[in-house]
Amino acid sequence: MQKEGKRKAKVHYSRKENLTGILFVVPALIPLLIFWVIPVVWSGGLSFTDWDMMSENINFMGLKNFASLLRDPKFGDVLWNTLVFAVGSTVPTIVLGLLVALLMNGARKGTGVYRTVIFAPYITPMVAVSVVWSWIFEPRVGILNYILGLFGLPGSQWTQSSSTAMLSVLIVTVWKGIGWTMIFYMEALRKVPQSLKEAAAIDGANGFQQFWKVTLPMISPTTFFLVIMSSISSLQAYDQIQVLTQGGPAGSTRTLLYYYYQEAFRNFETGKASAVAVVLVLITVVLSWAETEISKKTVFYN
Repeated sequence: MQKEGKRKAKVHYSRKENLTGILFVVPALIPLLIFWVIPVVWSGGLSFTDWDMMSENINFMGLKNFASLLRDPKFGDVLWNTLVFAVGSTVPTIVLGLLVALLMNGARKGTGVYRTVIFAPYITPMVAVSVVWSWIFEPRVGILNYILGLFGLPGSQWTQSSSTAMLSVLIVTVWKGIGWTMIFYMEALRKVPQSLKEAAAIDGANGFQQFWKVTLPMISPTTFFLVIMSSISSLQAYDQIQVLTQGGPAGSTRTLLYYYYQEAFRNFETGKASAVAVVLVLITVVLSWAETEISKKTVFYN
């Protein structure tokens, strides 16, 4: 009888612990539910309708909105632009951030000042950054073409040409994000055991070999985190595109998110825009899953 009573007490205590844990989690789940789960479900439902945000009638369309996307010649270009922007912003941001972190890690004086200057663009609103860069890119009076002219190089139309507009947006995005990746890499580099580098040096490894065989694997968890966050952030890019190019010229910088904005708030095709949003969510999920699977073979946590 005593054993049975103790067992019931343990079960009761376990349930009480679970309830306490749930109560602690609920405040974090409520914003997630309101601002992510419900909008995603609502948008998914709208993707099967013809709602235009003005009509009181909502008709079920089935998969017609998705079929319309596949038939739209702009959609293929939008997917390609999204891929170019994701790769073109993620890779340089991480590589340059690592290079700057290595330089900061090896510097003896002034690292605090340099770190502040390099990190400052990241905490500056993207709209403000984009406005400043729009002046820099200005073909006639912009400072960038002026500097190119000093070296005898021809100027460019930058944001006003379909051949250089995407490059212009990428320059702004990468410039703003370098400081963010630098901070993470500086902390990761600080935690790399010096004993491992010394052991590699004793075995005859030069500086590059020490970096490739010791440092890079040791900071791979940080790299994985930055790749995930940067790639997802690239899919959500909007402000710099709106300020610099408005998706042009000729749709050369129109990404999935900007395409969604145009369909929803310019063309008022909410059903089709919701279908674009569903595609964007699916791409984000698949991308995160693929990167996680790759990380199992490339990321070292010990």
